[in-house]
Amino acid sequence: MHAEGLRSQTGYHRRPGKRYGRPSVVAPNHLQQQFDVNEPNKVWVTDITYIRTHEGWLYLSVVIDLFSRQVIGWSMQSRIDRGLALNALLMAMWRRQPGQEVIVHSDQGSQFSSYDWQDFLKAHNLVGSMSRRGNCYDNAVAESFFQLLKRERIKRKIYIDREEARSDVFDYIEMFYNPKWRHGYNDRLSPIEFERRHFERLGSV
Repeated sequence: MHAEGLRSQTGYHRRPGKRYGRPSVVAPNHLQQQFDVNEPNKVWVTDITYIRTHEGWLYLSVVIDLFSRQVIGWSMQSRIDRGLALNALLMAMWRRQPGQEVIVHSDQGSQFSSYDWQDFLKAHNLVGSMSRRGNCYDNAVAESFFQLLKRERIKRKIYIDREEARSDVFDYIEMFYNPKWRHGYNDRLSPIEFERRHFERLGSV
């Protein structure tokens, strides 16, 4: 490759870790890799990833409803702090307004271990759940969404600035993934269509 003037494409990958890690001392792992959920607003998963731009990193936090795999909350900013994670969760709460207790599963990142995050969960009838340390399998649905986003939209791109990246990610989530992407878990229906048919069936009972 050197002789031909070729360079490899460097992707976004987490550092490899052990399949099993230490449990969290902040919150137990209520999810236990049980990703099949039979109704909306029962279990949400959340995670944070990063996107490269010429201006610097843009950090993206998402909240996904396991029932339909719909991204129900997201936040993007230049700093990776608890505000990033809380803003995504605030959007999810505003959109869904759950009338029941919801499990919110995350990794053991400092954003999710913070007092602000834990206090917000308790104040809004949300139950915290955390993966084992360094175990990506415990939050596989969120990890899978990030891989899909980067493979289908971000791969080989370096955005001019954070605003360009933010606009493109917004377009992917709200204009393509949620309303149009045919998800294998949803019988090849988009997340929005899968939920629409679910509520249609409930209304006809």
